[in-house]
Amino acid sequence: MLALPLALTAQEDTTTLIHTGDTVPSFTFETEKGKKVRIEDYRGKLVWINLFATWCPPCNAELPEAQKVWDKYKANPRFAFFVFGRQENWDKLLPYKAKKGFTFPILPDADRAIFSRFATQFIPRNILVDEKGTILFESKGFEPKEFEALVKLIEEHLK
Repeated sequence: MLALPLALTAQEDTTTLIHTGDTVPSFTFETEKGKKVRIEDYRGKLVWINLFATWCPPCNAELPEAQKVWDKYKANPRFAFFVFGRQENWDKLLPYKAKKGFTFPILPDADRAIFSRFATQFIPRNILVDEKGTILFESKGFEPKEFEALVKLIEEHLK
Protein backbone atom coordinates (compact mmCIF):
# COMPACT_ATOMS: atom_id res chain seq x y z
CA MET A 1 0.00 0.00 0.00
CA LEU A 2 1.37 3.41 -1.00
CA ALA A 3 0.63 6.34 1.32
CA LEU A 4 0.87 9.84 -0.06
CA PRO A 5 2.23 12.48 2.33
CA LEU A 6 -0.19 15.21 3.33
CA ALA A 7 0.97 18.78 3.07
CA LEU A 8 -0.01 20.43 6.31
CA THR A 9 1.19 23.93 5.61
CA ALA A 10 -0.61 27.01 6.80
CA GLN A 11 -2.04 29.32 4.18
CA GLU A 12 0.45 32.16 3.85
CA ASP A 13 -0.91 35.70 3.89
CA THR A 14 0.50 37.31 0.78
CA THR A 15 -1.58 40.50 1.15
CA THR A 16 0.31 41.84 4.19
CA LEU A 17 3.66 43.39 3.33
CA ILE A 18 4.82 44.30 6.87
CA HIS A 19 5.02 42.25 10.05
CA THR A 20 5.56 42.68 13.76
CA GLY A 21 9.23 43.47 14.36
CA ASP A 22 9.73 45.21 10.99
CA THR A 23 10.65 48.88 10.73
CA VAL A 24 7.71 50.99 9.59
CA PRO A 25 8.13 51.81 5.88
CA SER A 26 8.90 55.42 5.07
CA PHE A 27 6.10 57.57 3.64
CA THR A 28 4.98 61.17 3.39
CA PHE A 29 1.43 62.36 4.05
CA GLU A 30 -0.68 65.48 4.49
CA THR A 31 -1.89 66.35 7.98
CA GLU A 32 -3.97 69.13 6.44
CA LYS A 33 -4.36 70.40 2.88
CA GLY A 34 -0.90 71.39 1.67
CA LYS A 35 0.98 70.49 4.90
CA LYS A 36 3.18 67.42 4.36
CA VAL A 37 5.04 65.44 6.99
CA ARG A 38 6.97 62.16 7.07
CA ILE A 39 6.17 59.23 9.32
CA GLU A 40 9.75 59.53 10.62
CA ASP A 41 8.75 62.93 12.07
CA TYR A 42 6.80 60.96 14.69
CA ARG A 43 9.74 58.99 16.09
CA GLY A 44 9.61 59.20 19.86
CA LYS A 45 5.82 58.62 19.85
CA LEU A 46 3.63 55.55 19.84
CA VAL A 47 1.94 55.79 16.43
CA TRP A 48 -1.29 54.03 15.53
CA ILE A 49 -2.02 53.83 11.80
CA ASN A 50 -5.46 52.79 10.55
CA LEU A 51 -6.14 52.12 6.87
CA PHE A 52 -9.81 52.28 5.88
CA ALA A 53 -12.38 53.41 3.29
CA THR A 54 -15.59 55.34 3.88
CA TRP A 55 -17.66 52.69 2.04
CA CYS A 56 -16.26 49.71 4.03
CA PRO A 57 -18.76 48.19 6.55
CA PRO A 58 -16.10 46.64 8.87
CA CYS A 59 -14.21 49.97 8.83
CA ASN A 60 -17.39 51.80 9.82
CA ALA A 61 -17.90 49.33 12.68
CA GLU A 62 -14.31 49.78 13.89
CA LEU A 63 -13.91 53.57 13.75
CA PRO A 64 -16.41 54.37 16.56
CA GLU A 65 -14.32 52.05 18.77
CA ALA A 66 -11.18 53.88 17.62
CA GLN A 67 -12.82 57.18 18.62
CA LYS A 68 -13.07 55.91 22.22
CA VAL A 69 -9.33 55.18 22.26
CA TRP A 70 -8.58 58.59 20.69
CA ASP A 71 -10.74 60.33 23.32
CA LYS A 72 -8.72 58.66 26.07
CA TYR A 73 -5.21 59.30 24.70
CA LYS A 74 -5.40 62.32 22.34
CA ALA A 75 -3.87 64.63 24.96
CA ASN A 76 -0.92 62.29 25.56
CA PRO A 77 2.16 63.87 23.92
CA ARG A 78 3.65 60.39 23.42
CA PHE A 79 0.74 59.22 21.19
CA ALA A 80 -0.25 59.86 17.56
CA PHE A 81 -3.15 58.38 15.59
CA PHE A 82 -3.62 58.62 11.82
CA VAL A 83 -6.52 57.19 9.83
CA PHE A 84 -5.85 57.03 6.09
CA GLY A 85 -8.69 56.81 3.57
CA ARG A 86 -7.58 54.42 0.86
CA GLN A 87 -8.27 55.90 -2.58
CA GLU A 88 -10.09 58.84 -1.00
CA ASN A 89 -9.31 62.56 -1.01
CA TRP A 90 -10.00 65.54 1.26
CA ASP A 91 -13.27 66.31 -0.58
CA LYS A 92 -14.68 62.93 0.46
CA LEU A 93 -13.03 62.58 3.87
CA LEU A 94 -13.82 65.95 5.45
CA PRO A 95 -17.64 65.61 5.04
CA TYR A 96 -17.44 61.95 6.15
CA LYS A 97 -15.54 62.94 9.31
CA ALA A 98 -18.02 65.72 10.09
CA LYS A 99 -21.05 63.51 9.48
CA LYS A 100 -19.71 60.75 11.74
CA GLY A 101 -18.52 63.17 14.44
CA PHE A 102 -14.98 61.79 14.51
CA THR A 103 -12.30 64.03 16.01
CA PHE A 104 -9.17 62.01 15.14
CA PRO A 105 -7.15 62.80 12.01
CA ILE A 106 -8.68 61.27 8.88
CA LEU A 107 -6.24 61.82 6.03
CA PRO A 108 -6.20 61.10 2.29
CA ASP A 109 -4.36 58.26 0.59
CA ALA A 110 -5.91 59.01 -2.79
CA ASP A 111 -3.36 57.08 -4.85
CA ARG A 112 -2.84 54.18 -2.36
CA ALA A 113 0.78 55.29 -1.88
CA ILE A 114 0.55 54.71 1.87
CA PHE A 115 -1.64 51.61 1.76
CA SER A 116 0.71 49.98 -0.76
CA ARG A 117 3.58 50.20 1.74
CA PHE A 118 1.65 47.94 4.11
CA ALA A 119 -0.60 45.69 2.05
CA THR A 120 -1.91 44.74 -1.37
CA GLN A 121 -5.58 44.39 -0.40
CA PHE A 122 -8.12 44.13 2.43
CA ILE A 123 -9.22 46.80 4.89
CA PRO A 124 -9.49 47.83 7.63
CA ARG A 125 -5.91 47.46 8.79
CA ASN A 126 -4.25 48.59 12.00
CA ILE A 127 -0.53 49.07 12.54
CA LEU A 128 1.00 50.12 15.86
CA VAL A 129 4.53 51.54 15.72
CA ASP A 130 6.74 52.12 18.76
CA GLU A 131 8.91 55.15 19.50
CA LYS A 132 11.84 53.71 17.56
CA GLY A 133 9.81 52.96 14.42
CA THR A 134 9.34 49.23 15.02
CA ILE A 135 5.98 47.64 14.26
CA LEU A 136 4.49 46.26 17.49
CA PHE A 137 1.15 45.08 16.08
CA GLU A 138 -0.57 44.64 12.73
CA SER A 139 -3.98 43.33 11.82
CA LYS A 140 -6.40 43.10 8.92
CA GLY A 141 -10.17 43.17 9.16
CA PHE A 142 -12.18 44.12 12.21
CA GLU A 143 -12.53 41.48 14.88
CA PRO A 144 -13.47 42.84 18.32
CA LYS A 145 -11.14 40.51 20.29
CA GLU A 146 -8.19 41.47 18.10
CA PHE A 147 -9.10 45.16 18.43
CA GLU A 148 -9.19 44.72 22.22
CA ALA A 149 -5.65 43.30 22.05
CA LEU A 150 -4.54 46.41 20.15
CA VAL A 151 -6.17 48.70 22.74
CA LYS A 152 -4.53 46.77 25.59
CA LEU A 153 -1.13 47.14 23.90
CA ILE A 154 -1.68 50.90 23.53
CA GLU A 155 -2.71 51.18 27.19
CA GLU A 156 0.29 49.17 28.41
CA HIS A 157 2.71 51.13 26.26
CA LEU A 158 1.45 54.53 27.41
CA LYS A 159 1.49 53.75 31.16
